[in-house]
Amino acid sequence: MRVALIYERMREEERQIMRAIEGSGHEAVPIHLNSNFLSIGWGNPFADVAIIRAISTAKAHASATALSSLGIKVVNAPEVISTCGNKLVTSVRLSQAGIPTPKTVVAFSLEGAMEAAEEIGYPVVVKPVNGSWGRLVSLAQDKEELRTILEHREAIPSPYYRIHYIQEFIRKPGRDIRAYGTENRFITAIYRVSDHWVTNTARGARAEPAEYTEELASLVIRAAKAVGGGFLGIDLAEDERRGLIVIEVNAVTEFKNAARVTNMDIAREMVSYAVG
Repeated sequence: MRVALIYERMREEERQIMRAIEGSGHEAVPIHLNSNFLSIGWGNPFADVAIIRAISTAKAHASATALSSLGIKVVNAPEVISTCGNKLVTSVRLSQAGIPTPKTVVAFSLEGAMEAAEEIGYPVVVKPVNGSWGRLVSLAQDKEELRTILEHREAIPSPYYRIHYIQEFIRKPGRDIRAYGTENRFITAIYRVSDHWVTNTARGARAEPAEYTEELASLVIRAAKAVGGGFLGIDLAEDERRGLIVIEVNAVTEFKNAARVTNMDIAREMVSYAVG
């Protein structure tokens, strides 16, 4: 099969995917987004399937949509990228599927957000509805901290930062879990260990292999199904009272640290899923 790799930067993950495509006996078709264009609904399909690896969620969604118009199967589908690219939509889908998630509210003014935080109870976490790598995610311990955070957000000239997505603070045991899976299969998982409450490996957290449990595997598959399926990265936290809680789902997920510490060939798993 012809397997296209749609990318912005050829990072370690993308190089691993290229090797996995070729090592599986398929033809690799690398497409650098910033050096090319994609036609909409006309022209010959240049691949049978495409793996979307754009860093920007907007570019990932746009490229997946364009490729779908040519009849090329994409991993992940544009609808899945759109859902996972919006934390509010993801929360709704997870909640509708009965998956345990943090207590979450959305407010549309500073005053509404302040009331919502009182309802949840401090401390609270304030997040942009879109974004990754823990950017602009803030922890407010009390009213004054929250007001400062919200005033800063409302000064940013974008309507997205006037949508205040607020969650309860989950007291994690110095780590969270990044798991990898599809709507049919759990693949692997790591603990992201950090002294800081934000545990992204992009911000210095240490990756360690996570213990496999039936609860973890089941939640990963259920979360993947809830957002529409695909090859996904699912972030979970361990709550001392409620057990595992799903925080968010990532449609274009980084995996080099997970592959390194688990000895799982995640790139090959991704290619196998895409071809299948």
